[in-house]
Amino acid sequence: MDKLSRVLRKSAILGIVFTIGAALSGCSLLPKEEQELKPPLVKPRQENYSTVTAEKGTIVKAISGSGVFESVSTSIAQFSGQGGRIDEILVKSGDQVKKGDLLVQLIVDGLDIQLKEQQLALEKAKYAFRQARESDEQAFNIAGLQVEIEQLKYDRLAKQFNSKQLVSEIDGQVVFAESLTEGDYVEAYQTLVTIADPSSLRISLRVDNANDIREVQVGVPAEVSLKGEKIVGTVTQTPSSAPETLNQQLAEKYAKTLYVELPELPKEAKIGSIADVKIITQQREDVVKIPRSGLRSYLGRNFVRVLEDGERLREVDVEPGLVGSTEVEVVKGLDEGQIVVLQ
Repeated sequence: MDKLSRVLRKSAILGIVFTIGAALSGCSLLPKEEQELKPPLVKPRQENYSTVTAEKGTIVKAISGSGVFESVSTSIAQFSGQGGRIDEILVKSGDQVKKGDLLVQLIVDGLDIQLKEQQLALEKAKYAFRQARESDEQAFNIAGLQVEIEQLKYDRLAKQFNSKQLVSEIDGQVVFAESLTEGDYVEAYQTLVTIADPSSLRISLRVDNANDIREVQVGVPAEVSLKGEKIVGTVTQTPSSAPETLNQQLAEKYAKTLYVELPELPKEAKIGSIADVKIITQQREDVVKIPRSGLRSYLGRNFVRVLEDGERLREVDVEPGLVGSTEVEVVKGLDEGQIVVLQ
């Protein structure tokens, strides 16, 4: 038994030793753990600024826009008293007409034949009157009265017939003609045709907001450019100087329109031509100015950001003055030469 015990103890010790050796040899087969890399050093990003140098110069506040050449003298063709049904509109927009030309004809319903018949009756009465000169006095007086009666009938029919026609009152160009067909009914005083005198033109400059032209006064100069030709004209009508009118549409137009007259017309000017118009309302010399994008406002505070020493930013409160289309005057808070950061 002692021998057997010694053999078992020896086997147990060898098994333990083998297990420990296997464990140690297994650990040597695993890959070595890699060391954690340190993060690379990142340089702080250099912020880029869009800047401008505050400078002294002239600042201008002006109104600029596209004006349209229109006639100073126009004639509106419309029926008065009563309307009627259209027979034919004989002109279209762009046509040239002479004074007296027929523009619109209403359906006469046989009135033309009645007028001819009355003209015949008048001629017969005149013939009888001439024959009665050789008769007695009473016959002569009766023939004279008959002529007067037939003349009155003819004049009334002629007036009624003429009321069915619209004719041009001036020489000019048709700038508007209502689109109507035979049988359409028109009301009295409905504008059917508008004729303009192309030899007398002015510029009409219309804006969306009436406040934009509130500062413009009659008599100020206006530069008009048409196809490279520049002519300086004069403002002759503003909303405040516009004539009073009961026409609501015309009143609304006057409230948002400036009219400019020129000493001479550009060579290419005609009714409907579009020209560039510039009207200076205010101008100041030798002032500190910056682009409008350099001025910042927040809760009633006006300020700019200035760049100092090429890298340090500082906010400076300023007092703005005249504001032009692209620049703004700085009355206080900013000196000439300072670097301003734009938005």
